[in-house]
Amino acid sequence: MQPVPDRRLVLAGLAATLVPLKAGAQPAGAAIELAASPRKARLAPGLASEADLWSFGDTAAPPVLRVRHGEELRVRLRNGTPKPLSVHWHGVRGPADQDGVGGVSQPPVRAGETFDYRFTPPDPGTHLVRPLVVGGASEAAGRGLAGLLVVEEKEPPAVDAEFALLLRDWRIEPSGALSPFGRPEESALAGRLGNRLALEGADAPKSVTLPAGARVRLRIANGCNARIMRIRFDGMKAFVAAVDGQPTDTFEPLRSNLPFAPGTRYDVFFDMPGEAGARCSVSALIGQGLPIVEFTAGAGSAAARPDVVALPPNGLLPPEIRLQNALRPELVIGGGATRGADGQPAYPSDPARSWTVNGKPGDAAAPPLFSARRGQPVVLAVTNNTAFVQPVHLHGHVFRLLHPLDDGWEPYWLDTMQVPEGRTLRIAFMADNPGRWTFSSTVLERFDTGLWTTFQVV
Repeated sequence: MQPVPDRRLVLAGLAATLVPLKAGAQPAGAAIELAASPRKARLAPGLASEADLWSFGDTAAPPVLRVRHGEELRVRLRNGTPKPLSVHWHGVRGPADQDGVGGVSQPPVRAGETFDYRFTPPDPGTHLVRPLVVGGASEAAGRGLAGLLVVEEKEPPAVDAEFALLLRDWRIEPSGALSPFGRPEESALAGRLGNRLALEGADAPKSVTLPAGARVRLRIANGCNARIMRIRFDGMKAFVAAVDGQPTDTFEPLRSNLPFAPGTRYDVFFDMPGEAGARCSVSALIGQGLPIVEFTAGAGSAAARPDVVALPPNGLLPPEIRLQNALRPELVIGGGATRGADGQPAYPSDPARSWTVNGKPGDAAAPPLFSARRGQPVVLAVTNNTAFVQPVHLHGHVFRLLHPLDDGWEPYWLDTMQVPEGRTLRIAFMADNPGRWTFSSTVLERFDTGLWTTFQVV
């Protein structure tokens, strides 16, 4: 049975990281080094043991890489961990050989080796940086490797403050050590659900004081291994301006909350309360709700700003997708553990390969699920035949979520979505990025145990 997180532990911390962004972006042409290495850290006061973590740099805080739209990103990954590694740029529609899926788009980077990523992100937006080696993504992320890539607009909207908020969770033992990795009850069921929330290594919630009336931009990403949740905005009038890094007509979240599966990102704008001492917050809807960050209006007042307006649309994306002559492949997700008569999980013959796409676990040597001509519209039917919600990610492209009768689509672009149990969802996208691409679970334990496949754009 999947362990239930201890509420006292969860209240003490979910590994989330709030990173204030500095003005400006990475200097044009400058190379960034992501040096992954082991480190020990006590994840909260009072814990007896330090945890064996991996980090990019000298702290547990994930890095926020930034470039201006139109500038080249150059990153050298240096693997100082004992396991193979790669870095996936989740949401970037870049070259296929830079996608960072170790074992598919590139060879895994072995211990002591380096790999150079070099590409120009075509779209401004908020993107997730995740380790994604076939068979080895869960441990690398669960030990702390994660980050954000912010591609800034050439003319960003005026705000008084901007923050990048990356949510993660640690799964720890009562001693403070990380729980063991590779457990079948995690990979074949709900995934590795953390029981500790933290902000920059400190207990949640994070407290921020800003001038009354200040305009704030939040870039929010779910970098958890498996935690599917919703986030809620309290005491503020929040406007969503981008989903999965792509601009959309601004909208207010229904009932002030948003679905938030691993891999999902939002850009949200709001104004601080107008009275000194007034508060607003963002919470994770886990149990009764856990505050992530709390904002307090200070004594000063910011200059008045006009109403929030939409970000400029992405001119590289088509205004519509013609579905009449679309390629229509089907993808069926199966596998996972079932419950036996005694209530205990019953595993397939090989727990290490417990998830399937169209009847088979992911295999880099297998032919692509489908092949599309460059520029061809694709309508992909994704059926979830499992007992679990399935968050999935389309690499190298963005899609529209179709209405059930193909008579319209949701008014935003996505690269990540949740497929409910026993349901079929259809997505439409333009196969405009050549190469071999992955379609994968964003629950990393499921990815490691087979829930992925590939497709080809020629």
